[in-house]
Amino acid sequence: MEKQPVDLILLDIMLPGMDGKTLCQKIREFSSVPIIMLTARGGEQDILSGLELGADDYICKPFSPREVVARAKTILRRVQPSHVPETIKAGPFSLNLSAHELSVDNRVLILTPSEYGILKVMMALPNQVFSRNQLVGLVQGYAYEGYDRTIDTHIKNLRKKMAAFVPGRQLITAVYGAGYKFNPS
Repeated sequence: MEKQPVDLILLDIMLPGMDGKTLCQKIREFSSVPIIMLTARGGEQDILSGLELGADDYICKPFSPREVVARAKTILRRVQPSHVPETIKAGPFSLNLSAHELSVDNRVLILTPSEYGILKVMMALPNQVFSRNQLVGLVQGYAYEGYDRTIDTHIKNLRKKMAAFVPGRQLITAVYGAGYKFNPS
């Protein structure tokens, strides 16, 4: 996953070396990629455990391959937007996705590619808290070798640029021990 992004994971629980439940937990630490668990363990407690660990679906063996494909398509339809907006508006800001520009009252803010990426993620889901690792993964990609604290510097720079246009408002706030969120109101 670090070298090649994936759209969906089919995961067996009984794997050699590391069981699928542990692997699911490790994936959830840095990714929200859809996971379908495929397993012979079909007890209610097994199913609930798999779903609580972060699996999106749980299919018990034996199963029909057509059922797996249908469930995968359903999950992918849910997580992949059918319509990508041209702009994201939050509070006084408008982010033009095709032009990679942030504007306030028709005044354009100049952003670095990393700042743009962070803001795009955060404006798309205002008030949601993103950890540094999530932001690094979503903006830089999971193969990024840099230090996750660089996000702090990008956030500081974004705050400074935005404050010049909207003084007195802290639009990106730190959530102690959790990360950052964009608060447009």
